Amino acid sequence: MAKVLAALRNHWKKSTFGACLLGWGGHWLYGKHCDNLLRRAACQEAQAFGNQLIPATAPLKKATVFLNPAACKGKAGNLFEKNAAPILHLSGLDVTVVKTDYEGQAKKLLELMENTDLIIIAGGDGTVQEVITGLLRRADEAAFSKIPIGFIPLGKTCTLSHTLYPESTNQVQHITNATLAILKGETVPLDVLQIKGEKEQPVFAVSGLRWGSYRDAGVKVSKYWYLGPLKTKAAHFFSTFKEWPQKRQAALMYLGPTERPPEEPEEKPSRPPLYVRLYRRLRSYWSSPKEFPQEVAPEDWEELKLSTIELSIATRNRQLDLTRTEDFMDICIEAESVSKGEFVHRGSQKLRDPHMCPEGSQCIQASRCILQLPEGTEGSFGIDNEEYEAMPVEVKLLPRKLRFFCDPRMREQMLQAAVQ
Repeated sequence: MAKVLAALRNHWKKSTFGACLLGWGGHWLYGKHCDNLLRRAACQEAQAFGNQLIPATAPLKKATVFLNPAACKGKAGNLFEKNAAPILHLSGLDVTVVKTDYEGQAKKLLELMENTDLIIIAGGDGTVQEVITGLLRRADEAAFSKIPIGFIPLGKTCTLSHTLYPESTNQVQHITNATLAILKGETVPLDVLQIKGEKEQPVFAVSGLRWGSYRDAGVKVSKYWYLGPLKTKAAHFFSTFKEWPQKRQAALMYLGPTERPPEEPEEKPSRPPLYVRLYRRLRSYWSSPKEFPQEVAPEDWEELKLSTIELSIATRNRQLDLTRTEDFMDICIEAESVSKGEFVHRGSQKLRDPHMCPEGSQCIQASRCILQLPEGTEGSFGIDNEEYEAMPVEVKLLPRKLRFFCDPRMREQMLQAAVQ
């Protein structure tokens, strides 16, 4: 023992390095062990769903998974196979996994998709945007939009996960919680934005559209990876070397919020007998006087000329309120007078919350808007963190268009917040 202690004292640099390496290795192994325990517990919970008895004549529920293996820098496929796939297969669902090979393929696959009971999106914001765009471009979208959708967050940016699932610093726990939420069956209605150019087919988004200097600087953050935690500030700092201030000029026309109609019951009442229907029709024909059709009031469009450093049009899905009485999207027009220091500081905040509306901005609530850009405008839009060429567009809110599975705890929190 004395010789060992003497050797450690004489080679203290090697001893310190070895101790640090041993400590790191132990911590890594302990983390792997905890992840395996989380996977086992989730699989046991999924097995309980798979063991439920169903009638012999009832078919298995069919789930179609759209997996983007390229998400999360190519790690999404492995993350899905290790954390989500075992849970889905143990749950008793008839699972079909469709892997996308290139950008835009999910839109085409959705046009050819046959009937399914569940749609599951495994990827990030880009995969979500592709799937819902393909779904809502279908000729029979009215029927297919009623299919509940599950989201397994596997991408670098997963904006919807903040609404649907509790926050978690453990990636394995976050993925397993999201997959189990699909099995539990609780859903929430989400708004969708329909964004249509003059010639292009419409694109659909669940988060929103951004156009401006913060978005342009944010997409270049990865170029400064070698600066580590300073890469975000560096990207925004170097972007100030361009023409300053960086203004965006446009014309905006918009309509105000619309009143939310009562939600239709999921189960329609049974149809009354024929004689009851005949009696009701005859009674309504003879008793009620004929009414002349009312003239439709013209739409009251507001028009605004704007000059801004950034414009964002966002849904209310991030601050979901299940009991609100009006439907609208948030339009944020940020002030153009921003110092370079404020621009760099605010850029870091924008990376965490892209649709934040800073103090001093003009905020508008609208159900529909038309964005007209000056001729020769360059640059790009960010639609659900996907890049599209900037052009004049019409943005229309489709309230409560799609239903997404969510964690029951998050739904309970939404209802409690609405009551308070």
